Amino acid sequence: MSDEVMIRLRVGMEQAHYAGDLVDGAWVLKLFGDVATELLIRHDGDEGLFRAYDDVEFLAPVKAGDYLEVVGEITDAGNTSRRMKFEARKVIQLTNNPDQPSEAEVLDEPIVVVRATGTCVVPKEFQK
Repeated sequence: MSDEVMIRLRVGMEQAHYAGDLVDGAWVLKLFGDVATELLIRHDGDEGLFRAYDDVEFLAPVKAGDYLEVVGEITDAGNTSRRMKFEARKVIQLTNNPDQPSEAEVLDEPIVVVRATGTCVVPKEFQK
């Protein structure tokens, strides 16, 4: 359908919302929205609108200091609707070593932290 889009970023301390520097899961959904926007621009030349999530799974905690890869792809395209799937993967995390609080590790295998599917819409008159 279309190429996969990926953003990679470090989760900053400003995203910590709960005890233990835990990040609100809704923040990852915002990242999915950013990925969806890029997919729609590449596919249709317009940002479109996110209509609905069909399924969201929060699978592992996200904490300040983590590095995430957030990927998405269009799985089906109708006249105006675009079905998409998304996945956020933790690729680096802090080790929580009290003697070296800035110590981090590159994970051998990424940890899937959130997975979702959803639908976006691009009105016909805005499609390129």
